[in-house]
Amino acid sequence: MAGYKILQAEKQGVYILKFIGEIRLSLCCTLDNLVDSITLDPQFKTVMIDLSETEVIDSTTLGLLAKIAMAARKQSHFLPTLISTRPDIDRIITSMGFDKIFIIVREPASRIEDLEEIPVLMASEQEVRDKVLEAHKVLMGLSKKNQEEFKNLVRALECEEPG
Repeated sequence: MAGYKILQAEKQGVYILKFIGEIRLSLCCTLDNLVDSITLDPQFKTVMIDLSETEVIDSTTLGLLAKIAMAARKQSHFLPTLISTRPDIDRIITSMGFDKIFIIVREPASRIEDLEEIPVLMASEQEVRDKVLEAHKVLMGLSKKNQEEFKNLVRALECEEPG
């Protein structure tokens, strides 16, 4: 079995995403594609993201989660919900300023039988680099602390751009 899984369900424009295992950079194109498809849905209202079974989450993934949170707020004025039951994950999401863009719930969701697994997309190195850059720019927009934290990474990635 793979070290990760992304599950999804949707009902009347409310999306539920559940991340299981190690959610890292290798999933950035899959997640970005998912974020785009959700936010382009004319019925999209909000999203609930369950991290209760997430063991590891990296900053690229956090940037993509922030992207979907801002899209939900812009489109429907609903704050999305983030479920986090692990102290290590709580520390990360709090340090990134997610308490400003999500309603954070500390108890796991009860029913997941309606969730379907999202297939993982293959991506080129350039596509991954572009998604990492975009995700970190989103995170930098959340706080001054994040700007300082990620400015060197963003600068380095921008210097690598082809052309």
